[in-house]
Amino acid sequence: MITPFTKNPKVPYSSWVKRFKLHGRGYKVLHHIDGRRKPAETDSTYEEWCEIDAHVLQWIYGTLNDDLLSRVLEEESIAYEAWVRVKNNFMNNKGARAASLESEFSSLKLKSMPSLEAYCQCLKEIVVQLKDVDAAVTDQRLVLQLVRGLTPGYDTTTAYINQTLPSFANACSMLELEQRRQASRDEPLIVLVAPSSPTVETSGWVKPKSSSSNPPRAKTSGGRSQKNSGRSQNCGSNKPQTTAPQSNWV
Repeated sequence: MITPFTKNPKVPYSSWVKRFKLHGRGYKVLHHIDGRRKPAETDSTYEEWCEIDAHVLQWIYGTLNDDLLSRVLEEESIAYEAWVRVKNNFMNNKGARAASLESEFSSLKLKSMPSLEAYCQCLKEIVVQLKDVDAAVTDQRLVLQLVRGLTPGYDTTTAYINQTLPSFANACSMLELEQRRQASRDEPLIVLVAPSSPTVETSGWVKPKSSSSNPPRAKTSGGRSQKNSGRSQNCGSNKPQTTAPQSNWV
């Protein structure tokens, strides 16, 4: 059973062809798109060939976006015929396509893109599409266009790239490092300061503080402590003396 790869409307034609052929080679169905003649109806393999060809045709249609599909879809067709129609759609009017892509390539700016990564990726995709219409862009020109569309925040890195003219991949890496450096510089500095003394929260009830570890002794009128007089006060009763706690509210 043939299962198509995931549809991606942003894949350029040349990349689509490479991926399709790679997948077709894995399933041993390249003979359905390379122009070989289909077997005669009297051939014993005719029915099997038609069944496999229908899968490949469905595979082709399933990997096209809706706009392109409406232009190449036909009621009666084999896989190779659909393959040729897709190719002609991209190869025809190459001059007009090249002019449109050149304009898009030259006017692309970083400020119009959501991120630096998206900006670099978009430039690369346009270059691949220009190659498909025989309007290849050199790596040096790609690098120069890359720095031309940057914002003033990258002026230092831009000057270095213009002097050294590295590869497009290295130039993108340099810009990403500069972006990270700027991001780390703009982050606020957070300093944690330990409090000088712990803060104790209270719910309103404060336990009275004593001057010593032993509770104070109440004196009687004779000057003796209540410890010695407690025996006479409780004389005749075995019940312990209870005293209601005093409350201090803040």
